[in-house]
Amino acid sequence: MKKALISVLTVAAVFAPATFAAKNNAAERLDAAADLMTDMMHASDKGVPQDLLNKSRCVILVPGLKKAAFILGGKYGRGFVSCRKASGVGWSAPASIRVEGGSLGFQIGGSEQDVLLLVMNDSGMKHLLTNKFTLGGEATAAAGPVGRDVSAQTDAVMRAEMLSYSRSRGLFAGISLQGATLRPDEDANRELYGKDVSNRTILNGEEKTPAAADKLISLLNKNSSRESH
Repeated sequence: MKKALISVLTVAAVFAPATFAAKNNAAERLDAAADLMTDMMHASDKGVPQDLLNKSRCVILVPGLKKAAFILGGKYGRGFVSCRKASGVGWSAPASIRVEGGSLGFQIGGSEQDVLLLVMNDSGMKHLLTNKFTLGGEATAAAGPVGRDVSAQTDAVMRAEMLSYSRSRGLFAGISLQGATLRPDEDANRELYGKDVSNRTILNGEEKTPAAADKLISLLNKNSSRESH
């Protein structure tokens, strides 16, 4: 019985990423990220607070983060991050990221939800320029408050480098992503930019926004073009 359990865990660990992998291309995921951004802006009293969006340094959008569980629970998603330009006006071209994480537990089930993270300060942005970091490890993260008119002046918000939200059935809610690991999605960057390019280069404003990302970046510029203080 013990041997069989170990075999199941090993197989799940090896094949989980392949099972979770999205079967669409980067351009389609960018469209889905833009739709997520649009819905966030139209969610009225259940949306992400405008004050927090205005104060954010970067925005991470992961449409269709997959959560599955059969003996081995896990998360897998592919998305994008854009940061404010050095001038504070306008947003960078999007860099591609992967979200991965898992936890052992006897459970069966699965779900899919959209995830959005607001990076609230420069120290949070610095994590995005590294090869990999973990929420709750290298980066401090907290479930974000909801309500378009909610003030950002709360202890949890003031301390966290990143605030995380999920959307399920059209409703936004704060979500804990402690233990999830974020790293660059090099394959998606190559697909979008036609060459090998790092997230650091993209987020520092050294790459022109690809046509496939025009809709997403236009939405960011329209809804939070200038950082509020």
